[in-house]
Amino acid sequence: MTKAIKFPPPELQIGFAIALRQFRAVYLQQALQETVRNMAIAELDKQLAQFVPAADMATLAQHGLRAELLFAVPAILNANPYLLGYYRLLLGYSQKEFYGSDKGFGVGYFKSMEEKGIVSAAAAADMSALCAALCESASTLLAGIGQQSISRNALDDLTLLTVGPQFRGGANNKRGTIGIVQVFEIIQEIVSHAAVQVSDSIIKVNSATGRPFLIQFAADPDIIIREEMATEHYRNVVAIEVKSGTDVSNIHNRIGEAEKSHQKAKNNGFTERWTVVNVNKLDMEKARSESPSTDRFYSLAALLLRSGDEYDDFRRRLLSLTAIPAP
Repeated sequence: MTKAIKFPPPELQIGFAIALRQFRAVYLQQALQETVRNMAIAELDKQLAQFVPAADMATLAQHGLRAELLFAVPAILNANPYLLGYYRLLLGYSQKEFYGSDKGFGVGYFKSMEEKGIVSAAAAADMSALCAALCESASTLLAGIGQQSISRNALDDLTLLTVGPQFRGGANNKRGTIGIVQVFEIIQEIVSHAAVQVSDSIIKVNSATGRPFLIQFAADPDIIIREEMATEHYRNVVAIEVKSGTDVSNIHNRIGEAEKSHQKAKNNGFTERWTVVNVNKLDMEKARSESPSTDRFYSLAALLLRSGDEYDDFRRRLLSLTAIPAP
């Protein structure tokens, strides 16, 4: 008799694949490219010439690569502080060794850049020193890789090698990221009839106003919806925070975190601010007192049903605020 062999579902890898979609939009090459697209290239090139050895610039240029793919400079990190995470991952440093208070590199005060997109006064004062150190390590990495092996894909692979253990060690973070992706996918389904561009991190839709709306992953808040008024000029419409942890005892801390994000979104002119939670029997009165900046609370479980009063309200408001006619 042939032995029956059965393996459990590869749930960890499925979770990684889902989480990686949002991670790319915030911390990997995709996020770097989006940031550079909106920068003054002349100033960026000036800083690269200052921080990067000429020989390394030439090596990358021979392969059609811009130097910021490997080398961090203040202009990049000030434009998008989250990208400190990109350079850390590229160089193979774990969060613990990079920021740790016991065995770290003594740069823990830069952690708010990667985690919150905030440059503290102390970090701003030492930004040039940080970039000089990162560039020195990057130069060593380039020499170790060798001219024949350097490529955009090779650099992307190196970041992913560091991301893997980080994902594996952060089950709660993975759950949170998966929840964000689930909400993004629900939105994509709702607006699909008007979508003109869809990628892993952004949806571009046509609207009745004649101006496109962009729905995309962000870092704080998790998902944003903006109307493109003119090239590179936007009206902020909806900010969505997703708190998909199932621990009821911790939900009010999560709502407090959402409130901080929504206060920032409110200051940035977002018309509506929504919070999606993943616990049963949420005390709505208490939740509203903890996050007065939240205009609407939604249940992730209810949205995942794709039917019912709560989902219908989410759908109607989404279509209305993006000026998309119902199909």
